[in-house]
Amino acid sequence: MTHPARLVLQNITKRYPAVLANDDISMSVAAGQIHAVLGENGAGKSTLMKIIYGAVKPDAGVMQFDGEVVHIANPQASRALGISMVFQHFSLFDTLSVAENVWLGLDKSQSLKEVTAQITQKAAAYGLDVDPARPVHTLAVGERQRVEIIRALLTNPKLLILDEPTSVLTPQAVEKLFVVLRQLASEGCTILYISHKLDEIRALCDSCTVLRGGRVTGECVPAEETNASLSRMMIGFEPASLARAAMQTGESRLLIHNFSKPKSDPFGVDLDAINLDVRSGEVVGIAGVSGNGQKELLAAISTRQFTHKKLHIVPEERLGCGAVPSFSLANNLLLTRHEAVTRRLGFDWISPKKLFTEATRIIAAFNVKAGMGAGSGAGALAQSLSGGNLQKFIVGREMDAKPEVLVVAQPTWGVDVGAAAQIRGELLALRARGVAVLVISDELDELFEVCDRLHVIAKGRLSPSINALKATPSLVGEWMSGLWEGVDSRLRGNDEA
Repeated sequence: MTHPARLVLQNITKRYPAVLANDDISMSVAAGQIHAVLGENGAGKSTLMKIIYGAVKPDAGVMQFDGEVVHIANPQASRALGISMVFQHFSLFDTLSVAENVWLGLDKSQSLKEVTAQITQKAAAYGLDVDPARPVHTLAVGERQRVEIIRALLTNPKLLILDEPTSVLTPQAVEKLFVVLRQLASEGCTILYISHKLDEIRALCDSCTVLRGGRVTGECVPAEETNASLSRMMIGFEPASLARAAMQTGESRLLIHNFSKPKSDPFGVDLDAINLDVRSGEVVGIAGVSGNGQKELLAAISTRQFTHKKLHIVPEERLGCGAVPSFSLANNLLLTRHEAVTRRLGFDWISPKKLFTEATRIIAAFNVKAGMGAGSGAGALAQSLSGGNLQKFIVGREMDAKPEVLVVAQPTWGVDVGAAAQIRGELLALRARGVAVLVISDELDELFEVCDRLHVIAKGRLSPSINALKATPSLVGEWMSGLWEGVDSRLRGNDEA
């Protein structure tokens, strides 16, 4: 039986001063269909989703929902129609609790107490561990994403838009989420699914629209494609597989011995007897469910940055931590790069020209799309970039700093397959040059691909390291529950050598 179209877009166009984000886009998605929207960073995916959700107004084109032409003025009107969206960049109020944030997005026919109970029920049903009473500002990135997903599911949507929903979920949580999404689709909910994880798209989605440069360049059934063919449709080529040379480790560059620290807020995590040794010429990974101490460990390492000028860190939060939203890319170099600051006549002087030149070089090296024309390139504001392109710039900025130690949290969060391959390749290139690299990531596949040794963090405790070649997803998943006592010494890495 053929289902009627839930969503039809005809000739949607959106222009910004420096870029044509959506160029005459048309697509149709049926009720009960899980439809992927695939494209490289800056292809126009997020802009198109925001148009559907009412957060951005198109310059031209027509949108139909359930057979009726609609003009959605704002997200509130969109939710009234039955459209919900989980953004890649979260839209939560930091000073409010989880329950209060969710309640604000719902109609006020329910009390805060009732919504709190529903959050607890949904969290348990979908394996999305969330404390309704916890203030949002105390949550890690992965925990905030869980809040966004639960908030969307509580609206019982007819159309659910998911922008990189699994970027910080464990493999077990991803499988559970897929069960939920398939159930929603079987009940008639339409799902628009944006992800750069090609395996996920092939396993989950019924159909796919491919965007490149703001235009529709193809449509396909993902299950009938390969990762290689989807890559070619999306970015024009298949990323080369990574080549990893034999590890040649040197001296300890980042050494933490029996480090404990009580949580700084009531909802944080105590760090308990952390032992970590990252040596020159190796990549060490830390896996774990978001909210188990990664944030606290990264904060502890960050305090060393002030006394160790060759320690560079890529934080998990891009806007507001990794970059100042209202600063240009050039000026954002000043956060961690001081080559353009000179001391003369007792004063510090900044060279805007040198900042602009350095930023331009990084933009070119990491293929960062930062608009066109005025206000573009090194002069583009950080907040004007897509999430993936801002990630490429921040990672490039720190890698280009010639670090002795590089700590990277979620290195490829939200970037396309081509950019992810480049970033992972650059991590291995740093390793080959003798840099000590620590990667904190919720992406197990990523950790297996680039790491020599792996740790798992659970409830503020860090497991022994394990040789990455001997690790398996099931073993790491078991360790995420803190069950690593009595581990076979043959599996361990060289942290005890």
